[in-house]
Amino acid sequence: MPSMNRLLAAVAWASLVAAVGLAQAQPPAQAPQQPEGGRGATAQAPQPPDGGQRGGRAGRGGARGGGRGRGGAGAAQPMSFFVTSVGTGDGGNLGGLAGADAHCAALAKASGLPTAADRTWRAYLSASAASGQPAVNARDRIGVGPWHNAKGVLVANNAADLHGDIERDRNQLNKVNALTEKGETVNGVGDAPNQHDILTGSDSHGRAVAGTADTTCSNWTSNASPPEGGQAQAGAGRPGANLGHHDRTGGGNTSWNFAHRSGGCSQTDLVATGGAGLFYCFAAN
Repeated sequence: MPSMNRLLAAVAWASLVAAVGLAQAQPPAQAPQQPEGGRGATAQAPQPPDGGQRGGRAGRGGARGGGRGRGGAGAAQPMSFFVTSVGTGDGGNLGGLAGADAHCAALAKASGLPTAADRTWRAYLSASAASGQPAVNARDRIGVGPWHNAKGVLVANNAADLHGDIERDRNQLNKVNALTEKGETVNGVGDAPNQHDILTGSDSHGRAVAGTADTTCSNWTSNASPPEGGQAQAGAGRPGANLGHHDRTGGGNTSWNFAHRSGGCSQTDLVATGGAGLFYCFAAN
């Protein structure tokens, strides 16, 4: 019995020692942590996820702003500018300004491309003072813009940009963008035949030219050729018209509305210098 008592006492002592050791091995409980920035810092409110309420407000504002633009992003713009695919076929005799305007309207209607129903089409042509009537400037006939080609591309925002009143070449008139009412390019330098001569009767700022020289084929009523041997002569007796280059290439400059003067007003005369009796048409509203 004494041996049994000693054995039980030894087991009890070993169990006590093990319990004490286990208690010492446990880490002490930690006090609650203060927010970053010290005791004075306040807890931060949960942030909304990306695209949450704040993003939603910004999105609504962006949608309102985009809606106020001209048709919004990606919206097709009706055609309001083109180069005539064909002339009247009678050289510089277009039937006056009224006849040229009617030609623009007829081509636009026949194109089948989107145009506003109430478009008023005007030929980009100046007319000289005659028979008691004042001169007419091409730039004053075509409205205020903006103008888009048959593919909806902006060619100019307004008359000042179109003519470079503030900064030259602020328009997008070139061979790529100066399309016909069918959305087709017009032959230019390097093409056969070259047809880049466009009737305007204007100076580079879109105004009629003062003086006695004919720069408008008698205000677009003449298909006359110069007298024999008179093609190289300048003066009031020589029929002709001021021309621009839609491809901005060739001649003494790269002006779209006044590069040089024609050698006469007949269809043959216009073709001889690289044209076909074509002209620009703009929607005035």
